[in-house]
Amino acid sequence: MTATIIDGRAVAERLRERIAVKTAELAKQGLVPGLAVVLVGDDPASQVYVGSKTKQAAAAGIKHFDHRLPATTDTAQLIDLVHRLNAQPDVHGILVQLPLPNGVDSAAVLAAIDPAKDVDGFHAVNAGRLALGQPATVPCTPLGCLILIREVLPAMAGKRAVVVGRSNIVGKPMAQLLLQNDCTVTIAHSRTRDLPQLCREAEILVAAIGRPKAIAGDWVRPGAVVVDVGINRVTVDGKNKLVGDVDYEGALAHAGAITPVPGGVGPMTIACLLMNTVNAAIRSRANSGAPIEAT
Repeated sequence: MTATIIDGRAVAERLRERIAVKTAELAKQGLVPGLAVVLVGDDPASQVYVGSKTKQAAAAGIKHFDHRLPATTDTAQLIDLVHRLNAQPDVHGILVQLPLPNGVDSAAVLAAIDPAKDVDGFHAVNAGRLALGQPATVPCTPLGCLILIREVLPAMAGKRAVVVGRSNIVGKPMAQLLLQNDCTVTIAHSRTRDLPQLCREAEILVAAIGRPKAIAGDWVRPGAVVVDVGINRVTVDGKNKLVGDVDYEGALAHAGAITPVPGGVGPMTIACLLMNTVNAAIRSRANSGAPIEAT
């Protein structure tokens, strides 16, 4: 068996094209979606990631507001900025780049964001709505994973799904999305017994644990859809390389479809952030049109 490679870059590009069409329509109504991105400190990876977000936002017709703060910024100062952005009418989405420096209360900062502007989907209100099956802003990475799964498996009802990882950012919301699509879902984690056998039962396997090649190729059920959220930097023959949480080469022989690393889930995360921002702008004004659907 040779797995179908799910091209996240191509799917993300199609989504960005839909976003650009929608922002052009909104602009004719005098509504320009606005995204505020807050970066604290000088972490190189975060700087690259934020730069990519703002570049893609501009290309999609979204106005972006960059706030780059020194690493000495404390919790109170950061919350004060969030409150000001909450009150700024041309800002429809607020993203505080994680991780924040040591000493900053990340939970308090995220809780200060207006849930209507929480385009990351991390606020407790959005998490609660998602868990209850109510309309909510969904975290970008699991939403991107769902879109990729639908690319190769449009009929998900009744499928056995296993999510390896229980974080609030990926694992738990991913499980909620799969449940809403009528899958039978198991969340696995570091205390799970006989993880290899559990993975072998999965028709949909989502790996989000942050350990390189933690999921062996022969753990994959023949024909399964494998979504690899992991982005791990390793050194191979003296060169830095990005690998996922799944042994990609080993899984190719078993999976029916699989996301590569890089080029799989990563591009979808930013595309879904842009979609969440545009949808937040639409919700902010009555009669501005229908939101973009995650199809």
